[in-house]
Amino acid sequence: MASNARQIIRTYLAIAGLYTFSVSLSWGINTLFLLDAGLDIFGTFVANAAFTAGMVAFEIPTGVLADTRGRRLSFLLSVVVLAIGVLAYVGLREIGGGLLLYCLASVILGLGFTFYSGAVEAWLVDALKASGFDGQLDRVFARGQMVTGAAMLLGAVGGGLLATIDLGLPYLLRVVMLVPVFVIAWRSMHDLGFTPRALDLRAMPREMKRVAGDSVTYGWRVRPVRLLMIMAMVRVGFLIWAFYAWQPYFLQLLGRDAAWVAGLISALMSLAMIAGNAVVDVASRFCGRRTTLMLWAAAIQSAASVAVGLATSFGTAVAFFLLSMAAGGVIGPVKQAYLHHVVPSAQRATVISFDSLLGSAGGIAGQTGLGYLARARGIGAGYVAGGLATVLALPLLVAVRRLGGAADRIAGESAGKKAPCAAQGLPEVAAVDATPRQATEDA
Repeated sequence: MASNARQIIRTYLAIAGLYTFSVSLSWGINTLFLLDAGLDIFGTFVANAAFTAGMVAFEIPTGVLADTRGRRLSFLLSVVVLAIGVLAYVGLREIGGGLLLYCLASVILGLGFTFYSGAVEAWLVDALKASGFDGQLDRVFARGQMVTGAAMLLGAVGGGLLATIDLGLPYLLRVVMLVPVFVIAWRSMHDLGFTPRALDLRAMPREMKRVAGDSVTYGWRVRPVRLLMIMAMVRVGFLIWAFYAWQPYFLQLLGRDAAWVAGLISALMSLAMIAGNAVVDVASRFCGRRTTLMLWAAAIQSAASVAVGLATSFGTAVAFFLLSMAAGGVIGPVKQAYLHHVVPSAQRATVISFDSLLGSAGGIAGQTGLGYLARARGIGAGYVAGGLATVLALPLLVAVRRLGGAADRIAGESAGKKAPCAAQGLPEVAAVDATPRQATEDA
């Protein structure tokens, strides 16, 4: 591997790790923080849905920025906007802000994350391509998720311990940790393999129309990408809610109101996701089809999610929840690599942002609907209903599998050599990373 490629990967891992550490400081106690601030369980999920709505509203405009002014600038703006949103969260608790103000602060946080979504991945792929990198993207993304999983572990434990002193402290440390993230990105994250161009604000409507058009042409109209996007809507609609619902649910099963327990479970979640990421590298040696890995992982995740809601004890619920997170750790990097294999370089940030937009749209419905169900019938009922809904992802993955093509094959010398589920029997169809016209015709 060329030295430039190693430096790019190191920069990517450093940014991903520190960024995740900073934001994960408050992940494990976010719901507890909002409940402590005076919101009820439904209001908490309404505020979280506002965060997701902010992501939906700003995905395309920020995608325009990333695809014109550059991925580096987009990420730097993400860091600044997130710091502002986090400070607003803490300030609102001090002044007794209500649901509406928390929704506004959540929209600001959503804006911050849209500057991040797609931009860093697109920067990595383009920079590696420009450096002559010929390795497996699946393994790079898996390493990235292992690093972010470890960072989430440290952040969750640290945030949980700080929360025992004051629930606002993890948010304040989050702002402090965003400073070195900004410095590293400013010094080392350069747009290699991508040429930024000027963006006139008067041309923004035209650019947004172009981005929407590219999202449709290179995303929605490409059948395997469309199927994966619909799958994301189904899964993310439940998983975003589930990510925040476990905090009060597990403490209720435990029978104790201890913030440090939430931090500990967040840390275990990180370990579970790291284990799932590690499975990608091992399993790819036995199976050379990405859809095989995603199908098994999605089925396990659905069953485990239902089991969380049916569990009657703290230990059982946590065990199944961690199994669900491990399965998600398998799906994430494999789906990432599939999409990057299909989407052309110039439209990568656009299509990835569009995929995130559709997932966030599902998250709005999931958080409000399951939030209402949680208030009416209990959080356990939400896990059962949401877990059953994610079963709909399975036929979508089966449809992607039937398309075959180059994107479904895991590249590499050892990929799929130890088992018959690899490349044997793959239908000889046109590669899905063909020209836009060919991809559209396949749709």
